[in-house]
Amino acid sequence: MKPVLALVGRPNVGKSTLFNRLTRTRDALVANFPGLTRDRNYGTATHEEREYILIDTGGVNADIRGEKSGIDKHMADQTWAAVDEADALLFLVDGREGLNTADHQVTKRLRRTNKPVYLLVNKVDGIDADEAIVDFYALGFTKIFTIAAAQGRGITQMMDTILADFPEDEAELAAEEEASHGIKLAFIGRPNVGKSTLINRILGEERVVAFDQPGTTRDTIFVPFERDGQEYTLIDTAGVRRRGKVREAIEKFSVIKTLQAIDASNVVIMVLDAHEEIADQDAHLLGLVLESGRALVIAVNKWDGIDQDQRDAIKHQLEIKIPFVGFAELHFISALHGTGVGHLFESVQDAYDSAMMKVSTSRMTRILETAVEAHQPPMKQGKRIKLRYAHQGGSNPFIVLVHGNQTDKLPEAYKRYLMNYYTQTLKLKGTQVRVLFKTGHNPFENRKPKKNKNTRHARHN
Repeated sequence: MKPVLALVGRPNVGKSTLFNRLTRTRDALVANFPGLTRDRNYGTATHEEREYILIDTGGVNADIRGEKSGIDKHMADQTWAAVDEADALLFLVDGREGLNTADHQVTKRLRRTNKPVYLLVNKVDGIDADEAIVDFYALGFTKIFTIAAAQGRGITQMMDTILADFPEDEAELAAEEEASHGIKLAFIGRPNVGKSTLINRILGEERVVAFDQPGTTRDTIFVPFERDGQEYTLIDTAGVRRRGKVREAIEKFSVIKTLQAIDASNVVIMVLDAHEEIADQDAHLLGLVLESGRALVIAVNKWDGIDQDQRDAIKHQLEIKIPFVGFAELHFISALHGTGVGHLFESVQDAYDSAMMKVSTSRMTRILETAVEAHQPPMKQGKRIKLRYAHQGGSNPFIVLVHGNQTDKLPEAYKRYLMNYYTQTLKLKGTQVRVLFKTGHNPFENRKPKKNKNTRHARHN
């Protein structure tokens, strides 16, 4: 499994800035205002081809025991929930502000977890790092790094050391691969949307605990299954509660388990509840699927028992709130009664086949030429952007790598045009198409033309 690292510390010490730096996103809000991040924020990061899960937290103030009420208590609860989820803790402190009482109190709490703690002295840009770190030795940590998250200083060395402490377990990877057969299918969604009921309906037996109490599933469950000669591994996950509604300590692991299930799958079935509105949590989960590149099928459960007006409202919500997953096949089902469940596997198979499709370079290039002939790239600085050839760059997601000149100047609209053109031409279903571009290097670009000796001699005469 990927290591899970949590960023902890007082508000405004740079946790969100470091989160954005490591995940290469802008998912965490960043501003010079304490407490801007209030809930946990999850992301997947990569360092030297090694992936890990990162959790950003809102931070804790001086009173870390949670005796305060209101937003400070909520932020502290979210932080300690992240600490429970993590394999290791990245404790950020402010190198410019120096050591204070709150840092000592956070240290005491972190030591009680018996988890690895790495002390990161942040904001050392423009000051003497050796001088800034001196006071923090009093906290008693042996692994201390001086960094400047905003500028990226010290980040590479820090991550080299941290990830070296979590070597990949080859035996564990082999065991997971052996336990998984055929198409690995993950079921994700908020608690009580009917994921376990759906799996039980598919299996035809009570293999997964399912009753009307949110949060019943408390770990990820792998279930082998065969249908029409095709092997599957069904992956059930703990539901992800709405923000601020995590109560039992064991349920705090649900988001991480969901992330790990997505990572272990080939195709994801996102289960929504027709009786509830599409929530931000649903959109966030779908965003995680998009980030992973996994093929996707959406199942709106509990479709029976609602009138036509409610059905129209749900369809409208889907169009408005999650338009970014228009590539995914949509099914309206009843897991309890079995309505529409069988058709899910048609879409699962289509999505898997599309995601894993192999296309020759010659065909990829012909499709590109046809697309360019139908709609030329725009002119930039008086020159036409040229797209020369294309080839497949990967599967699940389906990656198209296009080579040409000035590809970095292509507008987003044209990139979307090519993405849609490949999707339609190859008849891909349920999988994302990512079109990447590479500009060829011109070896004569910066070379000055040589003067002809005879021409120079003639000028002198």
